[in-house]
Amino acid sequence: MAITLTSLAQLAQLGFDDIIDVRSPAEFAEDHIPGAINLAVLDDAERAEVGTIYKQDSPFRARKIGAALVAANAAAHLQGPLADKPGGWQPLVYCWRGGQRSGSFASILSQIGWRVELVSGGYKAYRSLVVQALYDQPFPCPVILLDGNTGSAKTALLHRLAARGIQVLDLEGLAHHRGSLFGAMAGGQPSQKAFESALAAAIDSLDPTRPVVIEAESSKVGNCRLPPMLWKAMIAAERFEVVAPVAARARYLVTAYADLVADTTRLTGVIGRLRNAHSAEQIDLWQTQAATGAFEPLAASLMAAHYDPRYSRHRARVERGLEQGLEHGLETFSVDDLGDAALNALADCMAQHVAAKGPDPRQ
Repeated sequence: MAITLTSLAQLAQLGFDDIIDVRSPAEFAEDHIPGAINLAVLDDAERAEVGTIYKQDSPFRARKIGAALVAANAAAHLQGPLADKPGGWQPLVYCWRGGQRSGSFASILSQIGWRVELVSGGYKAYRSLVVQALYDQPFPCPVILLDGNTGSAKTALLHRLAARGIQVLDLEGLAHHRGSLFGAMAGGQPSQKAFESALAAAIDSLDPTRPVVIEAESSKVGNCRLPPMLWKAMIAAERFEVVAPVAARARYLVTAYADLVADTTRLTGVIGRLRNAHSAEQIDLWQTQAATGAFEPLAASLMAAHYDPRYSRHRARVERGLEQGLEHGLETFSVDDLGDAALNALADCMAQHVAAKGPDPRQ
């Protein structure tokens, strides 16, 4: 039996023990249904081989070779990851478009006695729901943008707001990137499709009757592009702006980017990527500061000469757009320190402001 997906929320309601993606590892790595495990019935090389035979030789021969490979790989899965599954185990299986790969694997599982179901239309049907949610539908919640210059501890505040029951959308967490040239994180970023899958799932879990706090970003977080509907909502959103002295922001950045501070070779390399925007003398100074461990002066100088001016230009572009009839509230939160105690107090204050705009998150 094939299940037709009608919403992203439906996936969590189906109640299957496992969701199995039988596509190749490369297909799975690019994107997959959240929570799925990969039990490929054709690996990347086998899929390419069968596809080549199908196009250049004979569809019949390709199906015969493919069937043998699927059977062998299915046997390996049965003797490996599935060896201890009980008789009442219920899996949901899908491939690219609900065709031969998932059908063949599901047939083998059903012959054993497991109650297996297929996703009608496979991954393509799921992907169409993601596209619909992100590109065709308006963003569902009122948005409050958590704004402020670089180093204003916006991400730390976002996490503290979440801990206080405030509804948040962590774009940097979903994109696995801190949002600036210096923001790369270990393990790299997800593909655009995988980012959109995670984003769509996060948005689907939001309560549309409550405001959601989102950290101010550009239209891209690293290499991950924000969908137009989300970006439009962010541009028009009310803003909470954190204002803090350069010295406090520099101290915070040294802590927040501890991984980069610990790798001066990587740090100086990233600084070198700013050569098109700054003089050779400025780049040399920053690289010397990095090499000698003058991290707070480096952070302060980068903000003063590079990030704060960029932020001001971005703000001006936003304001020009808002003059075209969009309402745009602004609340400013000024602090002298960005240590833990100060951030906790600031998060308490912001949480009260957010709660006043919608249903109490503690109810």
